[in-house]
Amino acid sequence: MNDDAYKAIYNKALDILSRREHSQKELSDKLIKKFNITELVDLVIHGLLEKNLLNDYRYSESYVVARKRKGFGPKKIGYELVSRGVNENTASEVIDAEGGWNEAALKAFNKKFKAGIGEDFKEQNKQKVFLQNRGFSFQEIDSVFN
Repeated sequence: MNDDAYKAIYNKALDILSRREHSQKELSDKLIKKFNITELVDLVIHGLLEKNLLNDYRYSESYVVARKRKGFGPKKIGYELVSRGVNENTASEVIDAEGGWNEAALKAFNKKFKAGIGEDFKEQNKQKVFLQNRGFSFQEIDSVFN
């Protein structure tokens, strides 16, 4: 094993993690793209996991809070987490623990539609589609309109 290459990858990993949390997949992809030594990257990732410097659960928590603040719902956030390599069960657990999704749907609605709920069916339908595209469930959307 090349100690210098390992140290370079490890230090780059710490540099990346010092800016924000990353999922295992995200960090691995970045390191492989930069160094192109898959075996050493896997060793570095394993070491970071053992030292709890890399943690998908912690990453998911910060990701959910940030995306929720930007007005996105649990379905979209869950999909995004899974696409970033987070286990589906971990993503669901973190999203459920976060809670407050009805309030988040209302906040996203109020930010987009300052005039409030539309007068006619067509306008209301457009508003509901907006919330659906943001990743809110029908129950959360209904909580805004009822």
